[in-house]
This record gives sequence, C-alpha cells and structure tokens, in this order.
Amino acid sequence: MASVERRGWVLAVVALAQLMVVLDATIVNIALPAAQADLGFGDADRQWVVISYSLCFGSLLLVGGRLNDRLGARTGFVVGLAGFALASAVGGFATNLAVLVAARAAQGVFAALLAPAALAVLSLTFRGTPDQGRAFGVYGAVAGGGGAIGLLLGGVLTDLLSWRWCLFVNVVIAVVVIAGGLFALPSTTRVKPRTDWWGTGLAVAGLFALVLGFGRTEALGWGSATTLITLGAGLVLLVAFVIVQARTETPLLPLTILRSRVRGTSYAVMFLAAVGMFSVYLFLAYYLQRTLGFTPVLAGVAFLPMAVSVAVGSATSGAVLVPRFGIRPPVAGGALVAAIGFVALTAAGGSYATVLPGMIMAGLGLGAVFGSTMGSAADGVSPAQTGIASATINTTQQIGGSIGIALLTGLSLSATRSGGDLAGYHAAFWGAAVALALAAVIATLYPKRSAHGQVPHRGAPEGVRPAARGSAVHR
Repeated sequence: MASVERRGWVLAVVALAQLMVVLDATIVNIALPAAQADLGFGDADRQWVVISYSLCFGSLLLVGGRLNDRLGARTGFVVGLAGFALASAVGGFATNLAVLVAARAAQGVFAALLAPAALAVLSLTFRGTPDQGRAFGVYGAVAGGGGAIGLLLGGVLTDLLSWRWCLFVNVVIAVVVIAGGLFALPSTTRVKPRTDWWGTGLAVAGLFALVLGFGRTEALGWGSATTLITLGAGLVLLVAFVIVQARTETPLLPLTILRSRVRGTSYAVMFLAAVGMFSVYLFLAYYLQRTLGFTPVLAGVAFLPMAVSVAVGSATSGAVLVPRFGIRPPVAGGALVAAIGFVALTAAGGSYATVLPGMIMAGLGLGAVFGSTMGSAADGVSPAQTGIASATINTTQQIGGSIGIALLTGLSLSATRSGGDLAGYHAAFWGAAVALALAAVIATLYPKRSAHGQVPHRGAPEGVRPAARGSAVHR
C-alpha cells in the first residue's frame, strides 16, 4: 500500500488530468464565437467543433478501458496525456475548420484512453484505505465541476489572450501532469487477453452512430430519414454488442460488471446526471451572454458559485456522507436537490439573481452524485478489470451528456419558437429536472448499507466473496 504522502501526489496528478479532460468538453463553448469569426466558418458547421470531441470520446471509451488493461493504467495515463497535448497544440494552430475539427476529434481519442486510466489508477491506489472516500470526493468534484471551470477559463483566455489559448492551455497542464505522473504513479498490472474484435467494432460503431444521430437532430430534425436511420443503426449495433459479449470467452465488456447492483445503479444514475449537468452548462452559457449581455469572461465568472457548490457537495458526499450512511442517501438526496435546483432555474428572468439560487442547489446536488458514484464505478472488480470498469462510468457520462444536449436542445427550440428565448431556457431546465428526479428514484436501488459498493456477503469481509482460480468477484 502506498504511503499517505505518495497517495496525495497520485490524487493531485489524477485530479489535474481529469480536470483537463472534463473542461475541454465546455472550454470551447464560450470561445466558439471568436473562433468562428477568426476561421470564417458558418453557423451550421460550428456544432462539429463540440460534437467531434464528445463523439470520439464517448464511442472509444470502452476500447480505451481495455487498452489500459493491456498496457497498464500508468502507461495508458502517460500516453493519453501526451497524445491529448499534441492534439491540443495542432488545434491551437488551426488555420481552418477542418484542422480544428480533426484536432478536437484526436483530443477525444486520447481522452478515451486517459480518462479510464486516471480512474483506474485512483481506484487501485486508494482502494481499502482510510482516504478512499475523500479521494473519490475530490475526483467527483473535478468531474462534476470541471465543466464550470472550463467555461470560466474559456472566457478569461478568450478575452485576455485568444480563443487559441483554450487549446494551448492543455499543453501546459499536460507537461506538468506527465512530470508528476512519472514521479508519483505506481506501476500497474498488465493483462493480455485475446482481443474481442467483433465486440470492439460493434461497440465503437454503435456508440458512434448513437451520439452522431442525437448530435445531428438540431440540424436535421427528429423526423428526418438520416436521423432515424442513424439512431436505429446505433441501437441495433449495441444490441448485437450485448449478444456478442454474452457469448464470447474474451468480452470487451464482461457483462458481470454490469450485473453488479451497485455498479449498474451507478452507471444509470451517472447517465441521467450527465443529461442535466452538460445541458445546464450549455444553456446557462447562452442565457448569460445572449439574454443578460455578459462578456465571455463575466459569464465564466458567473459560473463560479456553481463550481464551488459542486466541489462542496462532492467533497462532503465522498468524505463524510458515504462512509457514515452508505451510498444510497447521498446519491438519492443529491439527485433530488439537483432536480429542485433545475426547477428553480425555470424562474430565470432578466437578472443574474433569478438563476443564482438554482445554480447553487443544482451544483450541490450534482456534486453529491458525482462524488459518490465515481467511487463505486470500479469497486468489487479485479485489478485487471479496473480499466474497463472505469471506462464504463466515463462512457455513460459522455453518452448521457451528448444525448441530453440533443434532447433538451430540441425541446428548447420548440419552446423558443412559441414563447421566446426565456421559454426555451425554461423548457431545457424542466427537462434536466426530470432527468435528475428519475436519477433520484433509480438511486433507491442501491443496497441499504453500502460504502462505495461494499456490502456484506454471508459473513465474509465486506465486498469479498469466494472466487475460483483468482477470478474477479462480481456482485
């Protein structure tokens, strides 16, 4: 077991890496108008700067998780960081839309390797230690609040320097994290199972089609043949993926990982929480700039209360509530608080004061959800499978965010056409509230007493079952 000081360094390195990955999902939102004016692309094309990142990130996460199991999480972490930094530099120097979109797609590819590696390293380092709850509380705060930090940083960099620094900043962060990672990260287990090529192809194609279909609904509409065919193909491919995983001896995603009551519930809750979180960042960014007339930097500053509340909610949940009460109360309660916060946002009017209470409540609730569910993502699996288990929670987050933005954008546009901009924002916030209310209901499926997924089993130590031939234990 690593020393307390060594674990502290690991947490700092992993948290910085996760921050870089998460903030890149939002940092370009505020910078996009400046990039559009500089590179001269049209309104119909600007969405691809955002979609290309989430498209590659979400569709390749399971593959990234399996690669981490083969390479070792430490190696996957360093390679993912280096590739992410290189892609960011290319994007920063982009002279046209094609280069920028390609660079953002490459960022998503390497993020799909980096994100599960970071969570796997954290899980392996802190599992079974007194600091486990605190560590995942910090990680959850970064995962939940990184989007708000990205909006703030994007506004500051765009106003003071250039939109290009929203990409260059990743190079600076990556250099620091790689240096710290080589010093602090422990060596990790490598496994070399046979590659599940059929499963890999079906997973990537299915997730890609699903995210692409939802991402294009704003431009093509829900009733278009392209939208329906793409979404239908995605669903069919994912169903085929599940069938293949159930029959192959070396699955990309062992279905036993999903059968765990704790992990399965965490994945479902994370999906719904991401629907609300990603959407509220996007719609509030537009509300602050278009309705209230805030500058990019002022809009970023306006998100600070929400970022702080996410951090407080996550730290309190992971370090205090989960160890004392188990995972069910903080996740269910946090989701309910977030839902109430989104309902409060439907009072948005012509001043910042009308949205501030809702932002704080939504942040506290989302922080509690993220601080708790992230800790249970890889709990109870063998060290050789922490990469793929960690990738699954990240996949649900990215896919949930992408689908949520598409669904609530359609809802918002319909309301805007009939009632104006404020009606559109209100409709989106109502949709987010419904998603978090449903997450609160699903959270009741957690075992009554569990701390990061650890539940007693027939008198054995918590989280431990007899397993033949050293195989992984899955509840």
